[in-house]
Amino acid sequence: MARRVLGVVGTLVWDRILDRDGRVVPVVEWGGIAYALSALRASLPDGWTILPVLKVGRDLAEEAFRFLREIPDLDVSAVVVVPESNNRVELRYTSDARRTERLSGGVPAWTWPELALPAEMCDALYVNFISGMEMELPTARALRTGYPGPVYADLHSLFLGIDRHGVRVPRTLQGWGDWMRCFDGVQMNEDEFALLGREAGDPWQLAAEALGTDLKLIAVTLGAKGAAYLAASDFDAAPLRWRAARTVRLAPAARSGRVWQEGHPVVGDPTGCGDVWGATFFARLLAGDALEKAMGEANRLASLNVGHRGARGLFRHLAGRLSHIQGS
Repeated sequence: MARRVLGVVGTLVWDRILDRDGRVVPVVEWGGIAYALSALRASLPDGWTILPVLKVGRDLAEEAFRFLREIPDLDVSAVVVVPESNNRVELRYTSDARRTERLSGGVPAWTWPELALPAEMCDALYVNFISGMEMELPTARALRTGYPGPVYADLHSLFLGIDRHGVRVPRTLQGWGDWMRCFDGVQMNEDEFALLGREAGDPWQLAAEALGTDLKLIAVTLGAKGAAYLAASDFDAAPLRWRAARTVRLAPAARSGRVWQEGHPVVGDPTGCGDVWGATFFARLLAGDALEKAMGEANRLASLNVGHRGARGLFRHLAGRLSHIQGS
């Protein structure tokens, strides 16, 4: 059987983490899309290759390739080195679940002509807006019309602006309906989801109205409370059949549900939990899991992530194997 390829669009970030777990000394490590890549490696079924579609700054390119090659079955042929400084983020934790982010550097956004060739190599695409600047809306629209395969997107940092000091601040997403309809399925956390309705009404009603022939699934992560979803009434959990569903008109009703986190809340490092959740969820749908089963597995691996500091060696930890490389 021919191997399938999952393309991963996102940003590899060099993190400097302060006040996590009460530590006085900052922790410096790879983050951003590194968490999703690790979760995909641990969750995808046999027969899938991961193709990171990334731009990395020349200043950290050597270290970036070294890190990526530690994860098995990653094809780094679509990683592009650019002259700009690589994305760097300073994370300062104010509680176990809250933090501030200060962004510096920044690789340029993808254009559709740049994305078209790697996308053509892929059977499915996972897009994670780590920086929020991975692509502009016209590129997302071009991706929608130009790429026929399934696309799942974590909208995360599209809901973050940048103040004059480089600090990421929550914002409403202008044109959020247009953004959401560029993808078959989208993900956001509960704070981001609430921003949908801050100026226009009930976010659940707005989300339901966004479902249609293009967008079929909205997943909302709820931290230790698990995750919820809103799906078109004709939603098919098998991503490789999503293309055919784009031509089907939405029946009047949508369906919703919630999958609770099992077990007691885990204390540790919450960095990257949303990325691990979304990557696991999409990977398990690609593996053939039913919707709520895939969400339960995503809950489980996101909880496991809390018990592992950093992204180095994370794929082993999530797969239940002893990691000889631990984050600092």
